[in-house]
Amino acid sequence: MENNLIITIGRQYGSGGHEIARELSKLMGIKMYDKEIVEQSAIKSGIAPEVLHMYDEHPTNSLLYSLSVGVHPMSATISGMHYEPMGDRVFKAQADIIRQIADEESCIFVGRCANSILKNRPNVLSVFIHADLEQRITRICEYENISRSKAADIIKKADKRRAGYCSHFTDMKWGVATNYDLCINSAIGYDNAAQLIKFFSQHHK
Repeated sequence: MENNLIITIGRQYGSGGHEIARELSKLMGIKMYDKEIVEQSAIKSGIAPEVLHMYDEHPTNSLLYSLSVGVHPMSATISGMHYEPMGDRVFKAQADIIRQIADEESCIFVGRCANSILKNRPNVLSVFIHADLEQRITRICEYENISRSKAADIIKKADKRRAGYCSHFTDMKWGVATNYDLCINSAIGYDNAAQLIKFFSQHHK
């Protein structure tokens, strides 16, 4: 367990963090976990996959959705039950899966505050991927086939959501360099970024 190498990758929306993680996975021969965390959390926790996807990397708790699935915070209080917001339940389920996987194998985690969840473990390298806004807008426009103004709006909201998620569930500030071992501008190229992370992981203490 203590010998497992764990790499966590935080990323700005549209920076190519997922793609870099995928290249790194191939380069190092270890698994990458992104949406797979959601699927495994659903199986272990019993929370419906569609609920987990709704709350995945979202900082807020939806009262409307809680009501739709029959969970009302007021009724839970009246009946003497402890009401735990669905967002908190989802985060805990994902954190449990991240810790379990880290115990079992060397791997790469994308997002979901894995750097904070695993911060007290040995052999954990935390990376943050960022990029110039114009480059991110161009990438999202090409990927989503939308206008630049629409892409800029999506990026702004996604970054705000990820920052809020991190602040809500951890004591770290998302995207602040001091909270990571390595920050990389993806403009250097996905392959180069993957090579850099691999090199750094081999010399990181």
